[in-house]
Amino acid sequence: QVQLVESGGGLVQPGGSLRLSCGASGSISSINVMGWYRQAPGKQREFVASTYSSGRTVYADSVKDRFTISRDNAKNTVYLQMNSLKPDDTAVYYCTDYRQNWGQGTQVTVSS
Repeated sequence: QVQLVESGGGLVQPGGSLRLSCGASGSISSINVMGWYRQAPGKQREFVASTYSSGRTVYADSVKDRFTISRDNAKNTVYLQMNSLKPDDTAVYYCTDYRQNWGQGTQVTVSS
């Protein structure tokens, strides 16, 4: 079973940037799709972005053109570059391999 560990969260002002990382305990090269989700207080977990081994990426409308997902199979890591952050982006961000494995989450807070 692959273990996923997120990092890179923190407090940032509106308009700022953060890069999240999701490190896997094993190889991700054989995993077709990996993704990021987020959960804000009092809300359901929602899809943010996913990356396929083919190179295809998919984004939620709310983050399109601001967030970029990428994967480095050699480092067994998936990234989420977040730019132009808004207060509505405040949430705990989770990564998943779509094989029932989830990380523990990393908190992102966007506030002045």
